[in-house]
Amino acid sequence: MKKIWIITLFPNYFDPLINFGITGAALRGERGLDLQIQTVQLRNYTPKDFKGVDDSPFGGGAGMVMRADVLKEALLKGVVEEGGYGEDYKSKLHVIFPGPRGKTWDNSYCKEFAGRFSRADSKDLVFICGRYEGIDERFLSQYVDEQISVGDYILTGGEIPTMAIIDSSLRFFNGVLGNIDSISEESFQANLLEHPQYTKPRVFDGIEVPEILLSGHHQKIQKYQKEESLRLTKIHRPDLLLKKENE
Repeated sequence: MKKIWIITLFPNYFDPLINFGITGAALRGERGLDLQIQTVQLRNYTPKDFKGVDDSPFGGGAGMVMRADVLKEALLKGVVEEGGYGEDYKSKLHVIFPGPRGKTWDNSYCKEFAGRFSRADSKDLVFICGRYEGIDERFLSQYVDEQISVGDYILTGGEIPTMAIIDSSLRFFNGVLGNIDSISEESFQANLLEHPQYTKPRVFDGIEVPEILLSGHHQKIQKYQKEESLRLTKIHRPDLLLKKENE
């Protein structure tokens, strides 16, 4: 079984991810995936003479910094030892820290990431959820394999970015989505926004569904949807078109 380990101060953050929706179904084994999330409570690995997982930064400054020794204990005992990975664990685990130095997470990165880790012979994943002002640089340099940024803004912790990465990448795993065409027609595929969607009722607040969508002429519908996709992208995300031109 492939595992996703999450080292965090708040394991319950991940209950909704596991218990609800398409991602939850996949993680519960209902979509044909042999995959499991395992959370590790960071507080369980603090030194006996120290109550917390953080301390004030050397050199001064605001806030607190997560201790490298506590993080190492959680990784080596809570993941490596508990998971039975052995001394050569680095060949079996890929450790990720969601943080601002990483490459920005977007659809192409997400798809590439899923391709790397959806194979049966790929490494298990370990996510380190930071808090406070950050984590000790020595842990980053010695134990983290990849940093990923979900955008140029600050969150109070790494739990939400970790969930975003897991949720978005799992959609590219075979069998997770019921209809594989859903991926190819979504926003950000080919650097375009998705075309407008409509369903019943045919008339809502006096606005009718575009007649072409009721025609049953599939080629005309596809042409219309592509034109609408381009129109919406020009209005709302013209930067995507520039990105498309530069590829």
